[in-house]
Amino acid sequence: GFHVWINGSWLVMETATVTAGLIALRFVRFPFLTMPIAFAVWYMSMDLVPLIMKREEFSLDERKLVSIFVGLAMLVISYIADRRTKQDFSFWGYLFGMIAFWGGLSLMDSGSELNKFFYCMLNVLLMLLSIWLSRKVFLVFGALGVFGYLGYLSYHVFEDSMLFPFALSFLGILLISCAVLYQRNEKKIEAFFERVVPGPVKKFRPVSRT
Repeated sequence: GFHVWINGSWLVMETATVTAGLIALRFVRFPFLTMPIAFAVWYMSMDLVPLIMKREEFSLDERKLVSIFVGLAMLVISYIADRRTKQDFSFWGYLFGMIAFWGGLSLMDSGSELNKFFYCMLNVLLMLLSIWLSRKVFLVFGALGVFGYLGYLSYHVFEDSMLFPFALSFLGILLISCAVLYQRNEKKIEAFFERVVPGPVKKFRPVSRT
């Protein structure tokens, strides 16, 4: 019972942090004030489980599921703020939202090869979303997810084989090479993406910042 009571007190502190941060933002338009708000909401996702499930005992999968939905909510709110403000009030929301969403999703038991493949495709989508939103945090987490899936495949393909270290090294070099190529051609990639995206969809991009 003590542990549940302690969780309840954490929830009060997290709520107070979010409230104080929002009040401060109302009077001081300083983007870094969103950091303690986003951190508290991310931490809250771990302490909300007993309250949402309305019981003291719950599985790790239920914790992960709550983390995924809280992370999604944080990403949506950050996107809305990103479209409406010239100052960058969304960075910390994107970061902790991705930690909650991607972390919960990556720790879930996929259960089948098809689900693992869908997980890889979702990470590829996150990498494309990073170009659309001009947010490298999506690229980082997406690349980690794709690399994890390729590492999983290489382990099973080369299981009990002396070639496994070489396959893993190749994947690491491939990931670094892709990162370097993207860095060198970032403007060209974004320009191509801008050309192929239909006009009506472009209005949903966040405001540009200089």
